[in-house]
Amino acid sequence: MSESKYREMKLYTEETREVLNQRQLSDYVEYRKRQIDWMLELGKDPNQAKGYSNSTVKQRSYRLDRFYRWLWKQENGYTLKVSTDSADEYMRELAVEDHSNTYKASLQKSLKMLFKWLNWENGTEIEWSPDISFSDTGSSANPKDFLTERERKELRSTALEYGSVPSYTSLKPRERKKWKRYLAQRFEKKKSEITPEDWDRANGFKEASIIWTALDAGLRNIEVKRAKVSWVDSENGVLRIPEEDATKSRDSWIVGLQSRTLNILEQWLEQRETYEKYSDSDRIWLTKYGNPYSAKGLNRMLDRILEASDIGRGDEITWYSIRRSTATYISNEEGLSAAQRQLRHKSPKTTMRYDQVPIEDIKDALGRID
Repeated sequence: MSESKYREMKLYTEETREVLNQRQLSDYVEYRKRQIDWMLELGKDPNQAKGYSNSTVKQRSYRLDRFYRWLWKQENGYTLKVSTDSADEYMRELAVEDHSNTYKASLQKSLKMLFKWLNWENGTEIEWSPDISFSDTGSSANPKDFLTERERKELRSTALEYGSVPSYTSLKPRERKKWKRYLAQRFEKKKSEITPEDWDRANGFKEASIIWTALDAGLRNIEVKRAKVSWVDSENGVLRIPEEDATKSRDSWIVGLQSRTLNILEQWLEQRETYEKYSDSDRIWLTKYGNPYSAKGLNRMLDRILEASDIGRGDEITWYSIRRSTATYISNEEGLSAAQRQLRHKSPKTTMRYDQVPIEDIKDALGRID
């Protein structure tokens, strides 16, 4: 991993640099590199070589840096030895601090992950059951079928990283064996049958293009199933849905896509041409079995991506959550007319059902009230 990438992951903050001498900082940096490598490559599920997303690692790395500074203050000096007692003491102090439960819960998750890494690093089996538990009330306060702006960003980020594997040529023989085992489980093949094509397939754009396009267009599950290559107008950055393919109305629709989404979608369309199962199909997306996606299949795919994310309430989110949040935020930013057009509603009354102000906007408004 490049040094610039480590800097992005918050190896240490300025506050940490101020309390450590040069030798201590050098030791701390090497320690944190091992920690971050593990989070990115194995942290989510070491047995299947699943790591956390970059955004999750960056956040948790920052949270842990905060914890270490607290630890050094308690121990009157630099140390990397972490005990369950010190973790519990940190939680007790955190409980009376003026932070949201969401923030406190994120710190607790980071510490739980730290013990998971320490066990892996040291070959121990230390279990930490916190005396105090924090729940993410920020998430539970939102409707179950709604994605917040933060969750939408996290979903996009995770979709880009979901299932990705290192370059075959960049790995040492021992590391290749580990990743071959992972790919064999993922694609339900024997290790001996894994080919370079499987490595390319693992880093494909299909799932990311489905998620990103759905987040922009609020695609219904039936629209993912029906979506055709002819819908994509790359030159104008839109989807053109003809009336014969339209759902719930017999009108043609022009649906806007942001440039980043269009790039992901174009990458998939180019990659799509290399798969034999698409040779006789005009569908943009097919399952690994060569069938159009069903509602159940889309929700399974979404569940897997949510599992790899740091959203933390995957069991409350369905495919419909994506469409609902797209409608709400477009309505909030551009008005009902824009949301009606983007969501392909024939009647504005249908769009009005989505016209709710997100909870984070209400909180911002309250902060501006004298």
